[in-house]
Amino acid sequence: MITNDIFGALQLMVVGMLTVFCILLIVIGLGTLLIKLVNKYAPEEVTSQKPVAAAQSAVQQVDATVKAVIDAVVAQITGGKGHTEKITKL
Repeated sequence: MITNDIFGALQLMVVGMLTVFCILLIVIGLGTLLIKLVNKYAPEEVTSQKPVAAAQSAVQQVDATVKAVIDAVVAQITGGKGHTEKITKL
């Protein structure tokens, strides 16, 4: 009687684990297929380099007073231990 219960429990466990494994394989396959289809039919847009160059020129034109104010704020917050290396516009 006990061996029949154990055998039934092991059989149920194996069937359940195989079912979950098969479903996971299906999900992985469909996900891979979806990624390939999206990459084929909707490629990533290529942006021009002009906005990056404009942003870099704007960063280079940081006013001396603005830099001094930022340096003073950083020094006050960090107790004189911090310093600014680069200022970029967000």
